[in-house]
Amino acid sequence: MLWERSSADITFLTSASRPFTTLATNDLTAILFYPLSYPSHVSLMYKGIFVSFILLLTGCQSSYVSLGDQQVTVFENTPLNFDLAYKDAPQPNPDGIFQLDAGRVLVKKVTLPTYELQPSVRVKVSLQSKGDPWDKSGSLFVIPKSSGINLLDFESGRFNLADLNESYPAVQAFANDSTHYAPNVELLRFMTPFGVGFFNDHERVRDRKPVYIPHWEEKVTWEQDITHLLPVLEDEVYIGVFIDTWTKEGYSLSVDLDFKETTHPLHTKKVTRVLPLVNTSKYSANQRLFDGFHDGNITLQFNMPEGFKNAQLHYTTTGHGGHSEGDEFVKKENIITLDEQEIKRFIPWRDDCASFRRFNPSSGTWAANQFDETQPSSERIASSDLSRSNWCPGSDVPPEVINLPNLMAGEHTLKIEIPEAQKFKDQENNYWMVSAYITYDVE
Repeated sequence: MLWERSSADITFLTSASRPFTTLATNDLTAILFYPLSYPSHVSLMYKGIFVSFILLLTGCQSSYVSLGDQQVTVFENTPLNFDLAYKDAPQPNPDGIFQLDAGRVLVKKVTLPTYELQPSVRVKVSLQSKGDPWDKSGSLFVIPKSSGINLLDFESGRFNLADLNESYPAVQAFANDSTHYAPNVELLRFMTPFGVGFFNDHERVRDRKPVYIPHWEEKVTWEQDITHLLPVLEDEVYIGVFIDTWTKEGYSLSVDLDFKETTHPLHTKKVTRVLPLVNTSKYSANQRLFDGFHDGNITLQFNMPEGFKNAQLHYTTTGHGGHSEGDEFVKKENIITLDEQEIKRFIPWRDDCASFRRFNPSSGTWAANQFDETQPSSERIASSDLSRSNWCPGSDVPPEVINLPNLMAGEHTLKIEIPEAQKFKDQENNYWMVSAYITYDVE
C-alpha cells in the first residue's frame, strides 16, 4: 500500500483509489492495535477518532438519569374491615388512607418514580385474617389519572352515580358535556383464604388439618409482574384495595411495588399506553354486584390512535355465587368479540384448589361420600378444595392476555358475553367480576 499526503486530506492509494471515508473496519482495527504498520500521523488520527467516539457514547450514557431500584410501600399491615362508622363522607385517616364503603375499600395517594431508563415492576400483596373466617373476593387497583371523575368523587357526593340512570353505573367509560370517566385499572385480583393466620390454633380447626400439611400458614402472599401497567404507575396516583368482607374483624394486608431499573445505560423506557375499558367490581357503596350478564352482554366502544403497535387485551374474570349450583361452582363460558369477530371463547376454571389447603384453616369439611354420593371414600374434603370459576380460596387471578395484531386506528366495538350467567336473587348471590384494558406501544 502506498501513501500520499496533501495539505487538505489523506488518501489511501491502492490498485483502485479508495477515499479516507470508506476505510474498512479491519484497517481501523489494524491502525489501533498495530500502529507501527501505518504512518504515525494516520495512526494518531484514527486513535483520536476512536477516543472521540468513546467519549460521545459516554456523554450519551450520562444524559439519562438513573433512579436505580426502588420499593414503594402502599399499605403496611393495614387493617381492612367492615364498620358502619366509616359511612360518613370520606376523609383520609392519619396515615393518609381513605376508608370507603364502610371500610371495605381503602384508597391512598402515593408518589411513584418516573423512570427514563426501562424498569420492570412487580406487585406484592400479603394478607392475614384478623378474625374473618370466610373466603372473600378482592381487587387491588389504580385510579387512572386520565379520568375526570373517580371513586373519591362518587363516595364524597361530588358526583352522584344515580344521575347516570344505569343499572350498573361506572362499569365502563363514559363522557358527557361536563366530564369523562375511565374505570379503575386492576393491578391484581385475589381471593382471601378461609381464616389464614388467625384460626391456626383455634379449637374449631384443631382436628381439621390434613396429615399431608406440616402446618397452617401464617399469611398468604401473591406476586405478579405488572410492567405493562407502568404508564398508570408514575408520579402521584391513587391506589386502592377492595375486599368483600362483612365482619368488623376483617383482614390485615401489605402492598409493595418493586421497581427494578435496567442495568443497560442506553436502554431507555419504552413508550407505552394503557386504555381502561371495563371493570365490574363493586368499589363504590353506590354500585351493586354485577349480575348483568344474565340479562345480556357488555358492549362498549373505544378509539385507538394513529401510530401504535403490539396491542393486547388483558381480561380478568371470576364467577361467584356460593350456593351448590352457583356461578362459583358451575362452568360458564366467556365469549369476547371485537368488531363482530370472536377473539376468545373459554371456560375460566380452577381445579387445583386442594393445593391451597394450607392457607384455609377455617374451611368447612365433610366426608367425601357425604358431600358426593358417587364418592366411595370417607376421607375429609374441605370447601376450599372444590373447583371454582377461575379462582381458589387463597389464589390470585392472572389476566388472560389476547394479542390484537389486526387492530387498526379508529373506532372499535368490544362485546363480552357470559350467556349462562345466573341472576342475583335471595340467597343465590351470583355475580361476575370482569375487568379489561388494552395496552400498546407508541411508535
